[in-house]
Amino acid sequence: GWSCDTDAGRRILLFVCFLSAVHCVSADGKTLVLLDNLNIRDTHSIFFRSLADRGFDLTFKTADDPSLSLIKYGQFLYDHLVIFSPSVEDFGGNINVETITSFIDGGGNVLVAASSDIGDPLRELGSECGIEFDEEKTGVIDHHNYDVSDPGEHTLIVADPENLLKAPTIVGKPTNKPVLFKGVGMVADPDNPLVLDILTGSSTSYSFFPDRPISQYPHAVGKNTLLIAGLQARNNARVVFSGSLDFFSDAYFNSAVQKARPGSQRFEQTGNMELAEALSRWVFKEAGVLRVGAVTHHPVGETTPPAAYTITDLVEYSIVIEMLSEGHWVPFDGDDIQLEFVRIDPFVRTYLKKNGGKYSVQFKLPDVYGVFQFKVDYNRLGYTHLYSSTQVSVRPLQHTQYERFIPSAFPYYASVFSMMTGLFIFSVVFLHMKEKEKSD
Repeated sequence: GWSCDTDAGRRILLFVCFLSAVHCVSADGKTLVLLDNLNIRDTHSIFFRSLADRGFDLTFKTADDPSLSLIKYGQFLYDHLVIFSPSVEDFGGNINVETITSFIDGGGNVLVAASSDIGDPLRELGSECGIEFDEEKTGVIDHHNYDVSDPGEHTLIVADPENLLKAPTIVGKPTNKPVLFKGVGMVADPDNPLVLDILTGSSTSYSFFPDRPISQYPHAVGKNTLLIAGLQARNNARVVFSGSLDFFSDAYFNSAVQKARPGSQRFEQTGNMELAEALSRWVFKEAGVLRVGAVTHHPVGETTPPAAYTITDLVEYSIVIEMLSEGHWVPFDGDDIQLEFVRIDPFVRTYLKKNGGKYSVQFKLPDVYGVFQFKVDYNRLGYTHLYSSTQVSVRPLQHTQYERFIPSAFPYYASVFSMMTGLFIFSVVFLHMKEKEKSD
């Protein structure tokens, strides 16, 4: 009913559209946090405050709360899920491992922290994502890299920064501060290519019961021992598993750290806070998110694409790629983006060059006709999978487009004209030659 004042109506409509667009870019980040008990809010307050300061809307519940719900009428109630309840034996309400798996399948992001008191649901969730946790009551043990404050079990481990995954998008800027870790070990499923070894143990670490002599081969040994693992699913949903709940605690964030070996360097603060913040930025899609903008293609010298290209045309292709940074889309800066011109197999594969705010390249179409695709398939560690394909037709030359004389056929032309010339000379000679009269 805006008929009386259409301008005002249009302005209100534009304002509503603008608000919804702003809402889409700065997603309100509704996050459900499941805890073993509500004390964890206080013991891990720095981590939760950093999330809240970055605009996440946190809802704290105990993991066995009977009113829990992730999905209602087929809609997700939350964008992200934090599970800081290692010892839970049964989730409350409508949540179970199957629900969490379908949440990930629907594009939801999950951050899981376990501990040596790990219950079956988290082990089950891990195995769904290609991560295998060790048994309950086990811990990661390292007799060479434990902290001076370790009570004697050698389970308070000092993890060196060089054991981190070489991907700044996931683990943040390189630092020399070691990380404190006390918790359960994991191993990755060797058949799952999507699992990321974010933080591995040192070559002297292993996973076993700290209070028992070793009677069988440990679950994880050396570099195979995962302390923190991640997963980016094919739908770009992200999951991070930490074997230690204490890793995110205020005590470990603010603690000094020094290996128990003589002459080891003392650090006034661990690298836990920086790593935890970088991991949370990555898993909740504040970092490493790419999208495709405008895609254009046309023959060089023109501005619009034709109905169909002709073989051997010179073509220009350009694509805009943007990255999410601080809630805004900014041009992505990469030097390894490739374009493929594909029929069934690629006929052309070439690097795209940055040209202002877009990536572009000029190339000559192959001398083959058919239905082709311009394809950009960019899959890099730490970034969401970027895919763009544009279908075009390439036709053979029309009969009016062929050259009148083909240079490679000149010998044939020469043979035809030489034949004609020879026949002409032969005819002249034959006609004008006079036979001698026979004498008696």
